[in-house]
Amino acid sequence: GIYNAMSSNGIFTNMTKRNIQHVHIFAIDNALVKPADPTFIGYCMEQNADCGNKVVWKSEAHEKVGVIAEKFGKPCVIEYSELSSEMAEATSTTSSTKLVYGAANICNHYYTLSFLTDVILPNQGKMYHIATKKIPTLDNEKPNQNNGVKLESFIFDVFPLSTKMAILEVDREDEFAPVKNAPGLQLSDSPDTANEKMSVLAMKWLKDVGAILLQDNDNDDNGGKDGDLLLCEMNPLTSYGGEGLEK
Repeated sequence: GIYNAMSSNGIFTNMTKRNIQHVHIFAIDNALVKPADPTFIGYCMEQNADCGNKVVWKSEAHEKVGVIAEKFGKPCVIEYSELSSEMAEATSTTSSTKLVYGAANICNHYYTLSFLTDVILPNQGKMYHIATKKIPTLDNEKPNQNNGVKLESFIFDVFPLSTKMAILEVDREDEFAPVKNAPGLQLSDSPDTANEKMSVLAMKWLKDVGAILLQDNDNDDNGGKDGDLLLCEMNPLTSYGGEGLEK
């Protein structure tokens, strides 16, 4: 897994030599991820956390994402396949619309280097996640339903080892555009939907500082019809999170 790979390739040793104390690990399939997010890292440092997880709120009760929860007094991620319909739809006692299990895990994690080297590495062999799978057998090479159990090790299975975990909720419109399916706007979580979400966010940043976009101009001269989809991309070297665009 990732932790063994980092260790065996000398990454932890290199980090130690460079006096790196804080590590940000995230999924590559999120087009809106903020690498080395100062807000997230700063929050975890302020909380004196050894581990942190950035979450977004689920779009609906049965969205196919894992959720952050507490099990036997320890932080963990519960996969959507492990939630019963009753659990997935459960709402807070103080709000009939707020889900109990609504904090979606988006694979956006913080660790102290000491937590990675001194806690995770010696204990990761004990960390397994039960996953029901379609497993080919001698008499059924392509089962059409789950027929077996696998012990898998996910990156978040180390969360219960944390003694002080920080959870930061962010707006999914600002920080979550996953790419999991084939191209096509008609599909969810596709390259096209991620591109659209990136464009919407970039346009929002520009409008916030008073920019006028061709899409909003009735007398546009872009050669297209009013209301045509306008895609906008922000170079991350120009602005990381919408700052500095006034110039």
